[in-house]
Amino acid sequence: MLNDPFGRKIDYLRLSVTDRCDFRCFYCLPKSHRGFETPDDWLTPAETERLVAQFAALGVRHVRLTGGEPLVRKELTEIASRIATVPGIEELSLSTNASRLDRFAEPLSQAGVTRLNISLDSLDEGKFKQITGSRLQPVLAGIEAASATGLSPIKINMVVMRGLNDDEVEKMVEYCLAHNLTLRFIETMPVGEGGQAATERYIPLTEIEARLRRRYKLQTAAMQGSGPARYFQVDDTGLVIGFITPQSQHFCETCNRVRVSVSGDLHLCLGQEDKLALRPLLRQGASDEVLQQAIRAAIARKPERHHFNETPTAIIRPMSALGG
Repeated sequence: MLNDPFGRKIDYLRLSVTDRCDFRCFYCLPKSHRGFETPDDWLTPAETERLVAQFAALGVRHVRLTGGEPLVRKELTEIASRIATVPGIEELSLSTNASRLDRFAEPLSQAGVTRLNISLDSLDEGKFKQITGSRLQPVLAGIEAASATGLSPIKINMVVMRGLNDDEVEKMVEYCLAHNLTLRFIETMPVGEGGQAATERYIPLTEIEARLRRRYKLQTAAMQGSGPARYFQVDDTGLVIGFITPQSQHFCETCNRVRVSVSGDLHLCLGQEDKLALRPLLRQGASDEVLQQAIRAAIARKPERHHFNETPTAIIRPMSALGG
């Protein structure tokens, strides 16, 4: 098993299959960003499968495919089907903006993806355009298509921003209730130029939770998945909402995840820059034993926690590079 210096069991891998996206959410991928990885540097589907197999041999059981936007990667369904058959991998999930999901929901389900996280920051066409630079309707169509395939649970992720979309919180609750979706609210994080620019819109989710408690009865609930949210059931409905609070109430003591970029860099913490380049080892023909030893050595350097509050301008890579 993979255990870090603080006794945390690492069994969750967030795997970026691209750092590109068809949206330009200002807090994630600013329009000014041009420093994308070149396709020659991307891990191939075969390299990705082999790398996941090494993590699985060390105890990783859950893989989440991320981006950028993973649906812009042409080999995505091949990558998903390869990972789904790796011995030891028990769960394969995907994070997406859903803009292309109406075409991909069924193939992804057949490839082995079982759960989805979908970014949806606004139900207002104008605000959605302001945040993402794109259109809302394809996203809503993608959510409907995913629901029709039977993928479950489908989690909607809403980054709450003061003065921009915080007035839509109750509207998003009602939307998710009507469409049998799980809802998670997320605080902004000072990752990259966009995230740091969005700090002026930061709102601690304790405010949102208090506001919702005045309208709904919230009861502590459990939820499938390896994420850090605190979950609550809304009234006596089937709706579950969660709060992800990386700044106001960090959850580093229970962190069970690491991240691999599209170019094969193993990142030990979203809020730190320490990483290990695994692509050179793969392309130099390193044995499984060498790869696993390198991964173990890197996990031994995993930090205790991020330092977003102490050094909010430290992380210069965009959030899109690792998918959050």
